[in-house]
Amino acid sequence: MTEIAFDHSYSRLPDKFFIRTMPTPVASPRLIKLNLDLVYQLGLDDRWLNSAEGIHMLAGNNVPRGANPIATAYAGHQFGYFVPRLGDGRAILLGEVIDRDGVRRDIQLKGAGPTPFSRGGDGRAALGPVLREYILSEAMNALRIPTTRALAAVLTGETVARETSLPGAVITRVASSHIRIGTFQFFAARGDIEGVRALADHVIARHYPEAAEGEMPYLSLLAAVIEAQASLVAQWMLAGFIHGVMNTDNMSIAGETIDYGPCAFLDNYDPATVFSSIDHAGRYAYGNQGPVALWNLVRLAESLLPLLADDQDRAVSLAQNALATFDAQFQTVFITGMRRKLGLFTEEENDLTLIKELLDTMTKSQADFTLTFRYLSHSAETINDDEKVLNLFTEPSAFREWLARWRSRISREPQTGFERRTAMLHVNPLFIPRNHRVEAVIAAAVQNNNFRPLEELLTVLGEPFEDQAEFAHYAKPPEIHERVLETFCGT
Repeated sequence: MTEIAFDHSYSRLPDKFFIRTMPTPVASPRLIKLNLDLVYQLGLDDRWLNSAEGIHMLAGNNVPRGANPIATAYAGHQFGYFVPRLGDGRAILLGEVIDRDGVRRDIQLKGAGPTPFSRGGDGRAALGPVLREYILSEAMNALRIPTTRALAAVLTGETVARETSLPGAVITRVASSHIRIGTFQFFAARGDIEGVRALADHVIARHYPEAAEGEMPYLSLLAAVIEAQASLVAQWMLAGFIHGVMNTDNMSIAGETIDYGPCAFLDNYDPATVFSSIDHAGRYAYGNQGPVALWNLVRLAESLLPLLADDQDRAVSLAQNALATFDAQFQTVFITGMRRKLGLFTEEENDLTLIKELLDTMTKSQADFTLTFRYLSHSAETINDDEKVLNLFTEPSAFREWLARWRSRISREPQTGFERRTAMLHVNPLFIPRNHRVEAVIAAAVQNNNFRPLEELLTVLGEPFEDQAEFAHYAKPPEIHERVLETFCGT
């Protein structure tokens, strides 16, 4: 068997951090998709991964030499309610590799069978959620948003019982780590201060080594995670992405998007948009993602309090001061990103008002989020290109008034229309994983064993900022009968 150069920094932590767990073999694995770019980045052998032996490894039938399979322990607040013991119920970490850039990356099988954390579940994954995670995570990577990635997807040759019997599948997920806010909560809830300390030391060494250089390393760690999460969620908002289930066990300490369940991208812009079938109160609506991220970070800060200072009041004060920086950091990334999306090269005091006016107008006129910014990019060069963006608005007169204010604003900058258009096209994608397109790919695969639509969609999403004329139809918003109003968790 070909050797993978695994390392195991996480499983060198005390045993209470994980449970050693072997994947459960499946009947007849078949490779659906292998991510060759990621294979190269990880320094792996694509020929071996494409072989029968490699496919059996990706399905969990064979554990490669050097692997040390574990299911990690964590807790979490789920829709605001604390669950003290969650853990990897259907994911098994094989180990870590150092990629070509010297970055340590986890390789994990998701859907590889039950673990001691499965809580009665079968530990398996259905084909639909596996394809959704593959598509969405690779699309996010192409949009330059920090994310876990998909190395491979494999059919198991077995069915899983959900509402109906569905084809089973395993996704191989790659991440900077799978450590979550909920991982800290697992030990904090047990009063295990030394467990929290060991985890914090590991995270500092692995993700935030600069924190070790300060006088208060654990406070520096908290500040670094706050900054990473503020930046990540602001980037989600700039792309129109809704995570859908921002529980603390779904929030990566590394600042990567993780756990693609009922996630989706906006079509028409509305900050109250919710797709998740289980988010009945709209807790994780598009417009709530910033405040929810801060709420989650407060839970992290609570877990770290014993490490921040011996005196409780002092520790709380330090944590509060760190958390107070979130809003400004989030706004800085969001407003800077919006300026780029609007082609603004300088900063003016009223830019935030201009941004809010546009978003309000988009909400009232049910304008498509992605295409509004993409078509506006063309309007930056000539007024003759206004028609396409105007046609997105049910009330174009209100948008015409905003256009006049925007043109007045950009007229105060020296850049040419061509320069502005070019810069805007670089940050405003034409192609996103539209919900109806993703569902069509899943339906073709599940119902007809047809994976050609998957290949084509991944090709399109791999170049989201390019005008791919032959795939222009992928940029179109859904017709009324094509709209997907609900998305579902993989479990």
